Amino acid sequence: MLADCHVHSEFSSDSETPVTDMLNRAVACGMKYFYLTDHHDIDFPLDAENGMNFQLDTPSYLTRIAELTDQYREQITVRTGVELGLMAHIADKLETYVSDYNFDFIIGSSHLVRGMDPYYPSYYEGRSQTEAYREYFESIYENTKTFQNYDVYGHLDYVVRYGPTQNQGWDFRDYADVFEAIFKNLIHQGKGIEINTAGLYKGLGYPHPHRDILSMYKDMGGEIITVGSDAHQPQYFAYGFDIAEDLLKDCGFRYYCVFKNRKPEFISLT
Repeated sequence: MLADCHVHSEFSSDSETPVTDMLNRAVACGMKYFYLTDHHDIDFPLDAENGMNFQLDTPSYLTRIAELTDQYREQITVRTGVELGLMAHIADKLETYVSDYNFDFIIGSSHLVRGMDPYYPSYYEGRSQTEAYREYFESIYENTKTFQNYDVYGHLDYVVRYGPTQNQGWDFRDYADVFEAIFKNLIHQGKGIEINTAGLYKGLGYPHPHRDILSMYKDMGGEIITVGSDAHQPQYFAYGFDIAEDLLKDCGFRYYCVFKNRKPEFISLT
């Protein structure tokens, strides 16, 4: 693998890792490209207890990336990225944000449903886990209808990380209709998905999304896929990439992608 396409740093509310620590880790891993994709979640409610609101200081962020691009130019190619939190009601705000800045790569992710983060137990209160999961997946479908100015959709089954029983009793077939609708939109729009290895160190035992979801995407004609660790600390950078590579091959993928100027570059897995 030539790049970890989902990486966070001190510019994200939920990380304290200096950007240089991540960059040095990428160099040590022999990566050809380095992507920083820190969080920007418009209208994210302030987490008063933890002081997190996921609002990216984008001008400072891009200035720092430009400095590091020059500083590390002999060691690794640095590309600019961001992870946008998607919600249907902020589509216009997202369009304005993306038009204001130039990124090489944009991950679109779902972190909130009706203003609630599935990370917290309150999202699941008063209903079954199946109902909570379905609402999350249906919100992804709504997002794909209302906003398309991103490149890949991140960690499609993020909700499964934090459900009351995580993936115990989780069966993709219960939601296959929603995923089919999601993939019809993504493939028609020329968007991709990511394989996110955080599931390996977050207790699921497999990367996001589940291999059955990956297989459906591939069987429906999906070709654009990136590989990311979702690392917020250096020790998780490129975590489990050997597993991700084998999984992609098993599902029939011949290529994975990196992005430059919002355009996919296909890299052979053989």
